[in-house]
Amino acid sequence: MKRQELPDVQATKPEIEVGLNRVGVKGVKKLIEIERGGDRPYVLMATFEALVDLPGFRKGADMSRNMEVIDEILEIAIQKRTLRIEDICKVAADLLLDKHTYTTRAEVSMEAEFAIREETPMTKKRTQNTAIIIAKAVSEEEKGYEEIGAVVTGITVCPCSQEMMSRRAREKLSSLGLGEKEVEEFLEEVPQAGHSQRGHATLKMESKDSSKIDVIDLIEVARDSMSAKIFNLAKRPDEDYMTYHAHLNAKFVEDCVRNMAKKVVDKFEHLDDEVIVTMNQSNDESIHQHDAYAERIATMGSLRGEIKKT
Repeated sequence: MKRQELPDVQATKPEIEVGLNRVGVKGVKKLIEIERGGDRPYVLMATFEALVDLPGFRKGADMSRNMEVIDEILEIAIQKRTLRIEDICKVAADLLLDKHTYTTRAEVSMEAEFAIREETPMTKKRTQNTAIIIAKAVSEEEKGYEEIGAVVTGITVCPCSQEMMSRRAREKLSSLGLGEKEVEEFLEEVPQAGHSQRGHATLKMESKDSSKIDVIDLIEVARDSMSAKIFNLAKRPDEDYMTYHAHLNAKFVEDCVRNMAKKVVDKFEHLDDEVIVTMNQSNDESIHQHDAYAERIATMGSLRGEIKKT
């Protein structure tokens, strides 16, 4: 007796024929290796999303095909170890379009924790810092693009809070008989307390070809845009260094994004004006129950024009 094939329920019409923008799988974890010249490859535990659009005449997407594409392209990446993380997403998105003939748009994105080897600022101890690296590729007819980015953590100090403490110190020092010149000299050398926050900076760039964008540069620009970098390992001299420099460089959440914009323009002179830059900063407030947030999305051309005016 011939075995009867199971019906393809996903290909049938739904009761409500409404198209969907993004359907697929999320939270797919895979171990990948990225080649970096003669050095040891980067080993990343990445979390993927693979999504396609779904027309109204079809009940469901083929979820198993999404998983098949991710497995297939990651096997290629593991064997060759020459692909950038954006390339992995791009090839996977193209394969999704090929395998889902009913779709017009496919996107694959990934996030992974990335370790940065560095030295502590004063004691020169070897340590590691971590960042979240982000990659995304969208494939559709003549409109595809790639995105690369990073999320980093640092410290910020509130300028308003610091100014109030500086005023208090100025009044006290004056009452002790110090002249105005001495008071100002002291405050310049010893920045006063201000409430601090753990800051989270995100920097992403979107373009048709992201090969000219190095994720390490994105990480460094984002880290340098806050009041001070933080280090996982910190002896007392290192703690003193971080605290001092953070208070010497107090910044509002808005200042961090504007500082990031300036550093992006300076660092990425070689990029086309059409590259889209996303910059945001979120601060975990220490004396409030809410968080502070600022964001800017603009083309490189727009940012260059604005920075040039300042």
